[in-house]
Amino acid sequence: MITIISNQKKERDLLLSRPYLPRHTKYNVADLLQSKQIKLITGPRRTGKSTEALMILKNKNFAYLNFDDGKLLANWDDDLVWESLRQVYPGFDYLLLDEVQNLKNWDMWVSKLYRLGVNMVVTGSNAKLLSSEMASLLTGRYIQIEMLPFSLGEFFAWNHKSLSHIAPEDEAVAQSLIFEYLHIGGYPECVMAKSVAQSYLSSLFDAIVWKDITKRHNVRNVDDLNNLAMYMLSNFCNAFSANELARELGFSSVATTKKFMGYLREPYLFYYLNRYNNKMKVMKKAPQKVYVVDNGFVEAKAFNLSENLGRLLENQVFIELVRRGFDTEKSLFYYRSRNNKETDFVTRQGARVCQLIQVCYDLSSERTMKREADSLTECADELNCSNLTIVTMNQKDTIHKNGYDINVVPIGKF
Repeated sequence: MITIISNQKKERDLLLSRPYLPRHTKYNVADLLQSKQIKLITGPRRTGKSTEALMILKNKNFAYLNFDDGKLLANWDDDLVWESLRQVYPGFDYLLLDEVQNLKNWDMWVSKLYRLGVNMVVTGSNAKLLSSEMASLLTGRYIQIEMLPFSLGEFFAWNHKSLSHIAPEDEAVAQSLIFEYLHIGGYPECVMAKSVAQSYLSSLFDAIVWKDITKRHNVRNVDDLNNLAMYMLSNFCNAFSANELARELGFSSVATTKKFMGYLREPYLFYYLNRYNNKMKVMKKAPQKVYVVDNGFVEAKAFNLSENLGRLLENQVFIELVRRGFDTEKSLFYYRSRNNKETDFVTRQGARVCQLIQVCYDLSSERTMKREADSLTECADELNCSNLTIVTMNQKDTIHKNGYDINVVPIGKF
């Protein structure tokens, strides 16, 4: 065991020696490390969780365990691991547990370490596993930090530009970067090597569906799982019920369809957005809109016969709202009026509707502007909300419509 952990220490030191882009989180690193709460960094595979954990602990005396290591898992023994850690990292102040969900009964071991006063940073890539097990054994003992692919602002920073301060002479370059991000998304590997983005994301998508999910849930009919994933990816931003998906794909069981949809949500691959309604029962019966964690997956894998810039922009806005902390169970929804007019996003705080957001790639035609503004204001009347926004690719304006002032903002200023 000492050899395994010593080899991981060499890997840790190599990773620490590399340059990284600082990520934006709402937490102050010093405050995080002072807290005895478990620091739980979650998010999709390959989005920089391990890197963020290393950056939080850089220049600190910390021990490191990587649970993507088959040798560590095959030889696991709680007491032996603990003794080996103390020998390899004498007097360590912090413990980093990377991809901890791969360890069986990890939550019991982490709970034991917490009771011993070990200050831990933990990373993991499975939403359901982490949330359910953290909730059961470790309630009130952790701070969750969600790490998604690069935001547009981080994408600009990687390209040595500032999204918030674009000089007039840089406007053309900025528009080019915004358009590029719309298509390739924000996975760090793709941002660093854009020419390999499609092949990298295609392989990553397949690995999540055919390996991660299949192995974790012992899925027998992997073709059906993959067909569902591909169908949702190709029809992202559309609303579906499990019944509709089962019928469309020829599945014999709606229950299996629901189960597969849950499996595809767990590794942060897809998100499902509820239609807003004050009555929970009505809300749960309505079709859910499907979003994907990164636009790059659409470009790499989806069966799209034509480019749909509007849906790519809508998906980007959705992920940005999730990145800002909006929750698809509590504070973020879509809405359809009694006359079937739709608003893409409704944000809520407690019982109060805070903002209605519509996404439209190009508002330049009078007809399009009227359609979007009419939909938004009709929904605003029903929801009693006057904070209205339309996000576009590059237009900025204020529309006065039906007694409302609608703020039109380009995606770079959203």
